[in-house]
Amino acid sequence: MPAVPFSALPDDARLWVFATAAPLSADAESALLDAVDAFVAGWAAHGAPLTAARDWREGRFMAVAVDQRSAGASGCSIDGLFRTLRAIEPHLGTTLLAGGRVYWRDDAGAVQGGTRAEFRAHAAAGRVGEATPVFDTAVTTAGDWRTRFERPLVESWHAGVAGLAASAAGGPARG
Repeated sequence: MPAVPFSALPDDARLWVFATAAPLSADAESALLDAVDAFVAGWAAHGAPLTAARDWREGRFMAVAVDQRSAGASGCSIDGLFRTLRAIEPHLGTTLLAGGRVYWRDDAGAVQGGTRAEFRAHAAAGRVGEATPVFDTAVTTAGDWRTRFERPLVESWHAGVAGLAASAAGGPARG
């Protein structure tokens, strides 16, 4: 099955989130979306077409998801997705696959990103607090992408990175 609209995927669709380390130019964004759309349209696992979609948010966050009900993504097919993204990175002027970054909204509503140490420093300086919206790039289902991707810091694993008590975030810190 060719790519479907992201809204057509069930909430339990398996999901991978990728974030750009820096904002993209209009040309780079177009190149990225074209490359991912072409990949998703032909994505298959062991010869079986995958029902898949992508979503793009805030000019920084790419979600690619597969409805595992008809055919599930295999290790090799997932590797293909990562190879596609790695191949486009030099044309973007930034990375998509570099982990360890934290993303949040500043007081003006703009998306910011930085290392965990930089995020912790912002929290220590009072520029990030319990109500600061954060982006959880560790979500793994389409449903979580729709409902839990952006939420207050205090409700996320980010609370542990910011140095807030884990109990304030509703559980142990992860990430």
